[in-house]
Amino acid sequence: MSFFSHPTAVIDEGCTIGEGTKIWHFSHIMPGCIIGERCNIGQNVVISPDVVLGKNVKVQNNVSLYTGVICEDDVFLGPSCVFTNVINPRSAIVRKEQYMKTIVKKGASIGANATIVCGNNIGEFALIGAGAVVTKEVPAYALLAGNPAKQLGWVSEYGHRLNFDKNNEAVCPESGQRYRLENNLVSLIG
Repeated sequence: MSFFSHPTAVIDEGCTIGEGTKIWHFSHIMPGCIIGERCNIGQNVVISPDVVLGKNVKVQNNVSLYTGVICEDDVFLGPSCVFTNVINPRSAIVRKEQYMKTIVKKGASIGANATIVCGNNIGEFALIGAGAVVTKEVPAYALLAGNPAKQLGWVSEYGHRLNFDKNNEAVCPESGQRYRLENNLVSLIG
């Protein structure tokens, strides 16, 4: 076996789990899931059928990932965050054909207890604050918090707040990477 799973974890048949991945206590990995290399799946995590996780995805304790969710490489999902997959769920009405896709792009982080309403993609390296409720698309490098989540600014790939100068350029204090803000979009320039 090229991955680790705690004896209490339940891994259904038909999953693909990458080398070096760790799956911890009481987690349930359902059929058709694809989990990349070097992922860490915390305690009491539910990964529903056909969810896709890229490489090096960190899923903290008590996270629910429902069908339709795709997380690209290097995504961080904080404790107890949750994704929905139907916009108008009803117990008595089956809507499995209406599951909506939600993509969390490379390097994005979602804080503890955040809720991502289905169909709203999270851009590359975006940072969603703890407890936020995301109800619309999130651009790359955006910093969001609150309920409903509102954009508070921009962050670097290292997760530091970016302060743009009069030339619409900013520097990450940790990495030294430079960014440009143009047409309300941030891009890495060096």
